[in-house]
Amino acid sequence: MLKVYSKENCTYCTQAKKLLESKNIEYQEVRIDIDSSAREFLLSEGHRTLPQIYLNDSLFVVGGYQGLVKMSDQEIKEKLNVSQ
Repeated sequence: MLKVYSKENCTYCTQAKKLLESKNIEYQEVRIDIDSSAREFLLSEGHRTLPQIYLNDSLFVVGGYQGLVKMSDQEIKEKLNVSQ
């Protein structure tokens, strides 16, 4: 299952979650403003922007929402199936 690292009042985070929902893709939201260990994880990975989308502890797409929106449905499906 995808993990979407996000925070409150993040427009791109909201857009990424809505896009995933529109494609019926399950995800778990991890709020870095609530979970300090999640925030530290992202910082240790070199991320400074949100959302960050992970699958099985690996970055799913570079660029968060902007990277996700550029992927075709087929690309998303293939990437999800390969990693499961």
